[in-house]
Amino acid sequence: MQDSATTHLNVLVVGQALDQAGSLLDELGDRVTVQTVTSVQEAEFVRERSPIDVVLVTPDALKTYQINQTAHLINPAIEHASQGVCIVNNDGEFVWASPKMLKFPDSIQTRVRELCCEAIAWATEGEFDLPSHLRGRHVTVEEDSMMFEVHLTPVTDKEHNVIQVSAIVWDVTQKRRLQRKLEAINKAAKELVSLDVDQIGKLDTQGRLDVLEEKIIRYTHDLMNFDSFTVHLLDPKTNRLELVLSTGMPSKVNEIPIFARPDGNGICGFVASHGKSYLCPDTSKDSRYITGIESGKSSLSVPLLLHDTVIGVFNVESDQIAAFTEDDRQFAEIFAGHIAIAIHILNLLDSERHKTTGRLHGDVSEEISGPLNDMLTDVATLIDDYIGHDELRVRLNEISDNGARVRDALKSMTERGPGVIDRRRSRKSVRHDPVLEGRSILVVDDEEIIRDTVSDVLKGFGCEVQSAQDGDVAIKILGESSFDLVLSDIKMPHNNGYEVFAAAKERNANCPVILMTGFGYDPNHSIVRARREGLAAVLFKPFKVEQLLGEIRTAIKSASTTP
Repeated sequence: MQDSATTHLNVLVVGQALDQAGSLLDELGDRVTVQTVTSVQEAEFVRERSPIDVVLVTPDALKTYQINQTAHLINPAIEHASQGVCIVNNDGEFVWASPKMLKFPDSIQTRVRELCCEAIAWATEGEFDLPSHLRGRHVTVEEDSMMFEVHLTPVTDKEHNVIQVSAIVWDVTQKRRLQRKLEAINKAAKELVSLDVDQIGKLDTQGRLDVLEEKIIRYTHDLMNFDSFTVHLLDPKTNRLELVLSTGMPSKVNEIPIFARPDGNGICGFVASHGKSYLCPDTSKDSRYITGIESGKSSLSVPLLLHDTVIGVFNVESDQIAAFTEDDRQFAEIFAGHIAIAIHILNLLDSERHKTTGRLHGDVSEEISGPLNDMLTDVATLIDDYIGHDELRVRLNEISDNGARVRDALKSMTERGPGVIDRRRSRKSVRHDPVLEGRSILVVDDEEIIRDTVSDVLKGFGCEVQSAQDGDVAIKILGESSFDLVLSDIKMPHNNGYEVFAAAKERNANCPVILMTGFGYDPNHSIVRARREGLAAVLFKPFKVEQLLGEIRTAIKSASTTP
């Protein structure tokens, strides 16, 4: 075994360690081979290539090496981070700054250095009490329409003196813009559903829809920069999506039937059936897309939801590929929810009017039916008692007939749904009216109660009335006969109100046409299109007999004076 005294050692000395271990190495003399380097990094390099038995290094050099090694691992992560990171000394200079930090505008870099100096000043003046000085401070900076958030953290020495400040800087410009846009949309949405009761109460259904439409178009354009969009409402009876609002879209979209089905009904049909929004970045690659605007390249469709129930679809299109982002989807979903609420409010206003009318009729019927039945019973007894008094019996029979008609009218009013209200005239009585008498009128509606009621009223004024249960039958009748006036519902099976209007005008360009509709629904924009071509009037159900007769008289008089 070799004696330890003769053992030869290869010693590697790092930097100032030679000053501290020099005397020891001199005593060992030839038994050691000494090699010196200036840093721990160099020592690592030598050790990888030469046999080294002992490494002499000072504690400070080793600590510096460990810090550098840690920085070596951290720097790549910092360089690729989305935040800017820096360390600033008390002179307001960067001790170190990440690449991201150095890419920020000079004005932001200057502002961050100023904030760091202010933080050091706070600490020097004692505004940081131990250990609170170890906590950071959060500051928001706005420069040149850009917004940044800065988190400042003091760097202390062993005596807890703040000697530097580290800063982490986030560019929150886009985040804040989105936040402000969201706040603006929420504010607009509140205005959308804030309907002035006094103002709205004075408007008919179309007027209410016009107010809502103007708000939707304005907010959609101003806040979300959407210029081409449609709003469809779902008809629960037919499962069809009826177009109620369209802007920036060609007229052909009115002619496309869309149902709430997952297949074969475009993106809107898919959205309505699933109740989830749909972002189409490239229409040329999406088989569900049905042509909307000219050169449509992308679309965004969101459901109108009310208590998790789909009541329609809000659809937006663009002539740019991938024009809509996930942020747009979020904003559209929020806005669509408020559109649904606003439409629901208008529905409730009309429904309340219908219900109120029904309650009034019901209350009147309950109050009158008992005494009325008693009177009819008494009259029947008198008729039996006055056998031989023919003149008196005739007068009693007239009283009985009139009482029966009142009873039937009350029953009809109570049972009838929304349509014609306040009907007071007898079916059997014929009143002389020089404007209406002898006029041939075609009544078109898919609801039998409406057809029968309107027909009875008009016949009571001497009109010759023919009726049709849908648009297809009406167009066939118009192909065979001419009329002095056509009264047609808008929304019917087969052919809609506009198509009936067009057929009537084709038969006789001077024939006045009045269109009827329920809660302002104007599928295919029948009213808008017909008004451009000479529509006489629009009646919104429920309407009163006086209103119906007034519009018909006006239309006939106007047509009579037209050359």
